[in-house]
Amino acid sequence: MLDYLNTAGFLKTFEQFKAETAPPEDDQRMKGLLIKKWTSVIRLQKKIMDLESRLAQALQEMAQTSTMPLGYSKRNDPDWLPASGPPKHNLTSHRGKVNAVTFHPLYSVIVSASDDSTMKVWDWETGSLEQTIHGHTKRVSDCEFDSKGTQLVSASYDLFIKLWAVDNGYKNFATLRGHNHSISSVRFLPGDDRVVSASRDATIRIWDIATNHCIRTLSNHSDWVRCAIPNVDGQYLVTCCSDHTAQVIELSSGKTKTELRGHDNAVQAAVFVPRMSAPAIGELIMHKTGAAAPTLTVNAGLAYVVTASRDQKIKIWDAVHGTCLHTLVGHDGWVNGLAFHPNGRYMLSAADDGSIRIWELKTGRCVRKLETGEQFLSSLSWGRQTTETNATDTSTNTTATPKLINVIAAGCWDYTVKIWMP
Repeated sequence: MLDYLNTAGFLKTFEQFKAETAPPEDDQRMKGLLIKKWTSVIRLQKKIMDLESRLAQALQEMAQTSTMPLGYSKRNDPDWLPASGPPKHNLTSHRGKVNAVTFHPLYSVIVSASDDSTMKVWDWETGSLEQTIHGHTKRVSDCEFDSKGTQLVSASYDLFIKLWAVDNGYKNFATLRGHNHSISSVRFLPGDDRVVSASRDATIRIWDIATNHCIRTLSNHSDWVRCAIPNVDGQYLVTCCSDHTAQVIELSSGKTKTELRGHDNAVQAAVFVPRMSAPAIGELIMHKTGAAAPTLTVNAGLAYVVTASRDQKIKIWDAVHGTCLHTLVGHDGWVNGLAFHPNGRYMLSAADDGSIRIWELKTGRCVRKLETGEQFLSSLSWGRQTTETNATDTSTNTTATPKLINVIAAGCWDYTVKIWMP
């Protein structure tokens, strides 16, 4: 106590307390001891609260599982959320940070793109490395499988976009040249016959795979375009940029339909809200404004956009009018990755604070936080493989809707890919 009073500058109290007690001889081991004890108590309390939260979550999951019918599996549970514990697999082999991870649509395969100029093919079920893909000479910034899983496209800081034949051992069969600065992202457009790329040269380019030619160049931004993501039918793109904005662009005309302005730093990611999640966004608006949920004047898959930024915020936008509907606050670092839960009720985000947060869309609240043990997360993806379902439900004579298998992958700066699955 005396040491604390003296260190904190309470000199009169220190002298009085010293006079009224019989302090032991000056012992260097006692200096700062009280503060250390208090700090230790705070750390222990935080750890206890974390363990209590994990226990409550585990008990809740056990209770839910016990009420499920025979044959139930978390693999296809439509309400599954990753637990607040370590990932199922830590995939290690890269020699640079992992920038992107893409899931094969049919098999338990993922491909990761890295600063070490390579891509690696993994079996996410077992965690085993299957192949290393060489071809780029600088950072591989992005990659994606097409809808059938027969082609893989990659983008790199070496200014090239490359296409790889999956069924032929990932052999490179085309190289697209045209950007004059680092390429940030690349995606297949619906139909898989074209790809769209975004670059630091402030352009967005559309490429025809059959001819390997750039068939259109869009210059809607004036700074580094971080990503260009098509909507489900390929009529629109959502782009984000270092100029702190995002845009919704009509692909047929190349014109900006909506500019989304409100972030205070570079926008790292932008995605259209899936059709399944639109009703939850409508509920969020209703709770926030007290008014009835707005009537959608466009396709539900075009109504809303979500952006993530270096300002540590996630914003939900009206994609038609360009107004910010809600801001999600909670991360303590750049937010780099976004993924929507297949049931439409949740969204996941990954950030440079080393956490993945799960947001309930209808309330805008963070309902779970996953600590990854890594300081920086660069990407986040939900699996594309579907569960096996009968083509037709004989009881209702309707076609069954396939469900996505529950698996999540995050690319990290510690050179690993982390996998969460039931």
